[in-house]
Amino acid sequence: MSASPLADRDGAQPLADPRICFVGLQNLPVLSERYRQHGIGGEQVQQTLLARAFARRGFQVSMVVADYGQADGEVIDDIRLFKAYRLEAGVPVLRFVHPRLTGLWSALARADADVFYVSIAGPHLGIVALFALLHGRRVVFRIASDADCDPSRLLIRFARDRWLYAFGLRHADVLLSQTASQARALEHHYRLSSRLAAMLVDDPAAIRPFEARDIDVLWVGNLLPLKRPLAVLELARRLPGLRFELVGGEQPGHRDLYERVAAEAAALPNVVFHGRVPYGETVALFDRARVVASTSDTEGFPNTYLQAWRRGSPVVAFIDPDHVITRFGLGAAVGSLETMAAELERLATSRDAWETAFRRCRGYMDDHHGESRVLAPYLHALAPGHGAWPLARSAAGART
Repeated sequence: MSASPLADRDGAQPLADPRICFVGLQNLPVLSERYRQHGIGGEQVQQTLLARAFARRGFQVSMVVADYGQADGEVIDDIRLFKAYRLEAGVPVLRFVHPRLTGLWSALARADADVFYVSIAGPHLGIVALFALLHGRRVVFRIASDADCDPSRLLIRFARDRWLYAFGLRHADVLLSQTASQARALEHHYRLSSRLAAMLVDDPAAIRPFEARDIDVLWVGNLLPLKRPLAVLELARRLPGLRFELVGGEQPGHRDLYERVAAEAAALPNVVFHGRVPYGETVALFDRARVVASTSDTEGFPNTYLQAWRRGSPVVAFIDPDHVITRFGLGAAVGSLETMAAELERLATSRDAWETAFRRCRGYMDDHHGESRVLAPYLHALAPGHGAWPLARSAAGART
């Protein structure tokens, strides 16, 4: 293994343009249409957009992904891919060690990066952090959900995995949060400081006017109980004059929920349920939507919000990260299904109300989510030659 250009972990001046590896086991279906049958989420999209942005800027970028049958070391969009293990491989309990720990460790070694970028809470953060400690590398972790900042809300099943996640948090060199509320929660619960980092979003080829949008309400999300997909079907029942389209794939352990959503959607004449849809086709649905609905109970800063606002589509949601929907007039933040139904109907049927929200959404994205502005904290964290490296520190200022 070659020596890292980052010198050591004790503050020596790092060199510019380190090798960067994004650790995201389910990223490949976003990178390549060949794997379109596999499910993705917003964080997979974000990692891929970031990796492409760094590759376009001339950085040496790699990615650790699951084994989907691709060749190890394959290059897509100037990103070299190293496969860890098949997601379904191994015997329960024993598979934590082999193939998961051994496969991930081997892929990290083959990537031979100077900086590893991780997001989404899970045991993999602890494994990557331990690898970095032993090999003199750096770790950047970005919070993906509000639940990642509170041990009592973590969506991590086993105590072992929760311990590994906490270990990784405390040994990451840089922590990034999506929102100020996440930063406060991280400091309160873990006594760790973080920097704010916004998210990237693809630009649409064209922006459709109100009359050219044939989906009144679009809902996109993994079919999990916390996303509340049944609530959007209830909204469709209450608003029979609006056309609803839903996108979401079956999630492990939740087949019953998927089947119930499919059956109830089929019984509603104003609902189209697409099931799992490849990323490129999902983007095309956003182009056609007047309003995007979010019924989730727990989020970070959803990728779906940004995709909607980039196209000028207002969002009606229960979750309003840092109150941006309310402060900037980007749709409506609501507290009940009754209010959500009223707001969806207003924005989907009133051209004047929609166009007012449209202008605010487009303006907000231009002001806050241009690529250069969004990338600044990531360049600072992932490429320390562009600025001093901000170590993750406890609230008291001591390294944990």
